[in-house]
Amino acid sequence: MTTLYFNARLIDKNADICGALATEGGVITYVGDAAGAPCCDAHIDVGGNILMPALIDMHCHLRDPGQTQKETLETGMCAALSGGYSTLVAMANTVPVCETAQEARDIEERARALTMCNVIQAAAAGVGLGDTVATDYASFAGKIKVVSNDGKTIFNDDFMRELLRASSQYGFIISTHCQPERDTVNRDIRLLREVGGNLHVGHISRCETLAAIKEARNSGLHLTCEVTPHHIFGYDCDYKVNPPLRRKCDVQALIEGIRDGSIDCFATDHAPHTPEDKQKGAAGISGIEFAASILNTVCAENDIPLTTFSRIASYNPSVILGLPPAVLAVGAPANIVIFDPSAEWSINPDNMISKSHNTPFGGRRIKGRIVKTIIGGITKYEYNG
Repeated sequence: MTTLYFNARLIDKNADICGALATEGGVITYVGDAAGAPCCDAHIDVGGNILMPALIDMHCHLRDPGQTQKETLETGMCAALSGGYSTLVAMANTVPVCETAQEARDIEERARALTMCNVIQAAAAGVGLGDTVATDYASFAGKIKVVSNDGKTIFNDDFMRELLRASSQYGFIISTHCQPERDTVNRDIRLLREVGGNLHVGHISRCETLAAIKEARNSGLHLTCEVTPHHIFGYDCDYKVNPPLRRKCDVQALIEGIRDGSIDCFATDHAPHTPEDKQKGAAGISGIEFAASILNTVCAENDIPLTTFSRIASYNPSVILGLPPAVLAVGAPANIVIFDPSAEWSINPDNMISKSHNTPFGGRRIKGRIVKTIIGGITKYEYNG
């Protein structure tokens, strides 16, 4: 079936124009002026709202298998769809830990059968998320896109050195968990300079960390990094999350990194926990369903254009992960969202779709709402008010 979306504000990393977009067979078949659009079976009036590529999350926790009291593939993907996400990279700290290509494939196939989001399952770098015994990196070649011990820092220099070498040899990305942040990132940059590799620095939170990454890039090193919505929205708060919510000056530095392009990706680090686990000190924030609204709010308050939002939330992650580029172009996947940038609302933990409602932002006003999430040309989520 062919579908025409008209009366739309079309935004991707390259453009912010008014027009129309058509899809057929899961791909975009037309982008341009409505007057020149092809005949279609269905016509959807976007109502002047934004039509943009769906978001891609480089870093989230779905807790399935083994911790389904916190989240399941289905509940996590339902929350993600309401937040405008088409693709999720799920971390390996499941129970048991996802250590093999077959275990990752099994999770991805279970997710595929639910016909919701696209899930890319990360595999652990070390057995049991440790940094003593490596998982079978050679078996990851062509099968695993992301390797990560997220939730655990790799302290062993020799282990990290060999992991970097393997990432080049077998073609995967290393997504890091860095605590203490500054020392670990500086160590990883030193090892990257020594042996090369595919390094992606997870959830940075300090201005000094960003400065170190900028300096490394200026010296010719290639590495990428991400920031979470909560680290650019909250500060001076003792809510338990790793890394912690920092100072206002850190938030301001990260926002400037978004503006100048030194931050590559937004990633939610969606980390669902039960209330009992939070009371016991478990670190994590759930927020994938309103991440886009937080990001839009921060961008609007700091005069950052939505083309930059789309580049960091959609295009850059697609390139890093080796996916078809997330742009509004003929032949691109019809993974798109309709977004109302003017809708204002308050975060209400009681209304969250995720099994987990752990957020420090209850009552905070945010701007922008996902109206529809369309994956492969099929509407997977629609806001009902």
